[in-house]
Amino acid sequence: MESWILPQQVKITVIGIRRFSFLNRYFGFWFMLLIIFVVSACRQRQQEQGPKYSNSLKVKAIPAYHFAVHPLYNPAKMMESYEPLIDYLNNNIKGVRFILEASRDYGTFENKYQNRDPEFLLPNPWQTLQAMKAGYIVIAMAGEPHDFKGLVIVRKEGGIVKPSDLKGKSVSYPAPTALAACIMIQYFLHSHGINVNKDIRNFYVGSQESSIMNVYLKKTSAGACWPPPWRAFQKDHPREAAELKVIWETESLINNSVMIRNDLPVEIREKVQKCLINLQKSMQGKLILDGMETACFIHATNKDYNIVRDYIKRFEKHVRKISMK
Repeated sequence: MESWILPQQVKITVIGIRRFSFLNRYFGFWFMLLIIFVVSACRQRQQEQGPKYSNSLKVKAIPAYHFAVHPLYNPAKMMESYEPLIDYLNNNIKGVRFILEASRDYGTFENKYQNRDPEFLLPNPWQTLQAMKAGYIVIAMAGEPHDFKGLVIVRKEGGIVKPSDLKGKSVSYPAPTALAACIMIQYFLHSHGINVNKDIRNFYVGSQESSIMNVYLKKTSAGACWPPPWRAFQKDHPREAAELKVIWETESLINNSVMIRNDLPVEIREKVQKCLINLQKSMQGKLILDGMETACFIHATNKDYNIVRDYIKRFEKHVRKISMK
């Protein structure tokens, strides 16, 4: 008996074959994708377990220590004078790196140690007392004590002869916290009958060199500084210096300190201290010291600066309060 396939049955059969072909391609695609993923994961795992190779050599970073010096000079002069010292430390102390850090004015420098930013400091004696409070330790004194004194600079034809001649006139200083070049000068004037808060006009001009230049430019009648910047000014600006003179100088006190932050290794402290104190024993070291207008570095501790504490008490009692702001 013959069997007949109705048109409708033919249609259903064709649709079924098409659906089977589509599903076969669909699942075949995802099956192949799954195989590729598994093989890739296995290869990656094998690579992670095996040795690793690189064309670049990874070098461990060495500690960098910043050496901040208070504004003896303008930043350019500071770098010129103290960079040889930093080079010397880098050449003689291995495994670390020293970086010189200048400041544009006293306030900027004082903010740095208040924030405990630099690892090393070279502050003036008053700043030394403040830095102790922030956790810094004295390891040396920079220069002979007798070289730390205040100088009063005037123009040779300025008509200033005695301290009373300054009454009603202006005086320039680096900053109100400059010990030799402000505090000691103002105490000197006080002891010679000048009320520094009323009898004269005080201008705080940012640096030692600026204090001197204000006198040269006739912006002030007198300017305060201390020996190293005055010696440097005479070398660098002989024509301008020839029109000026030192008219008075104060008693000596104690020189600037070198300080280290109290969280640094004792080994680093001892190495830097040894390098500084031995600097004057070699010809290279003497040249470095000459460039800084510093005779030598001397061993010192926090206790050596108690004399400054007593001096400041007298000054604040009789003259004015000292503030960093």
